[in-house]
Amino acid sequence: MTTPWGEFALTRFPEDPRERLRAWDASDEYLLRHLADREVPLSGTVVVLGDRWGALATALAAHRPAQITDSYLTQEATRANLARAGVEPGTVRLLTTQDPPPDRIDVLLVRVPKSLALLEDQLLRLAPAVHGGTVVVGTGMVKEIHTSTLRLFERILGPTRTSLAEKKARLIFCTPDTALERPARPWPYSYPLPDGIGPVSGRTVVNHAGVFCADRLDIGTRFFLRHLPDTRGPRRVVDLGCGNGVVGTAVALANPEAEVLFVDESFQAVASAQATYRANGVPGHAEFRVGDGLAGVASGSVDLVLNNPPFHSHQATTDATAWRMFTGARRVLRPGGELWVVGNRHLAYHVKLRRLFGNSRLVASDPKFVVLRAVRR
Repeated sequence: MTTPWGEFALTRFPEDPRERLRAWDASDEYLLRHLADREVPLSGTVVVLGDRWGALATALAAHRPAQITDSYLTQEATRANLARAGVEPGTVRLLTTQDPPPDRIDVLLVRVPKSLALLEDQLLRLAPAVHGGTVVVGTGMVKEIHTSTLRLFERILGPTRTSLAEKKARLIFCTPDTALERPARPWPYSYPLPDGIGPVSGRTVVNHAGVFCADRLDIGTRFFLRHLPDTRGPRRVVDLGCGNGVVGTAVALANPEAEVLFVDESFQAVASAQATYRANGVPGHAEFRVGDGLAGVASGSVDLVLNNPPFHSHQATTDATAWRMFTGARRVLRPGGELWVVGNRHLAYHVKLRRLFGNSRLVASDPKFVVLRAVRR
């Protein structure tokens, strides 16, 4: 990526030489060009919110910014990109959306996220640290910036306008109004689950902003919950890509002897899973881990992996995440251990499972979804 601060070799995480998707886009370039062309003073506390793969934090490392992200993969990509650029560790503060934000923010740069709820939540968290002189600039591709996006900036921070589009990217300029009466933070959000979905019927689910289908139970998970395997005895179970943790919580409720590991790359998701588990007073033992799939889980140490894999990475449609999840599951499963997957019919996960495990059985299906079972031989 060529910037006014130099050229940077950037990669996504985990690195894959076959990866065709870049670690930056036109909106990152547009924002960096604007900062340099307008000689925006990058002094005081600079905060970069929603950096996708560390492109902004790496380019602006000389200004010692704080990066705030919901993504473990973004943090790891940022660490790798900073190291590749020769930046000393600690120069950029790597914070999560669950960490306390800085007390004062002098420059706030916002890479608009896919989730409007996450943007709302984070702007409300950061607003008390913004003052009248804070420079606030947002960036995103045109398809990511909507009227609702601009209204959020205006409602939480102050008067907002946009730039002309360049290479299908746009900037957002916001003038902070410290006298603005801000709304209360609506997150985390709790609601009772419907009946007819097994052990979690009528139970409470807790969602932090940005978690998939945070205000309702998505239909894929609902279908999965009706067809979960019967787990008995002291089995080790992984809720892989756990989201709000409702699947792992269902297993724990049905089998108090189970040891359930909740894993997700989203800090918001793992916080939600932990809150859901605790809200239901589940007996037994559980572990909550933010990480890169099943990395760090010992090989041959798991009896059952439950998975509803995503098929999007930000705006890109890809099966790379699902493939890595399936590969990781095969590694950590004991002989005879099982991977259960729910997915849209058209994604043809059975083909991947047969290639990887040598087998795949259809457990349940409806016009939209399938539940598949693969056994580690």
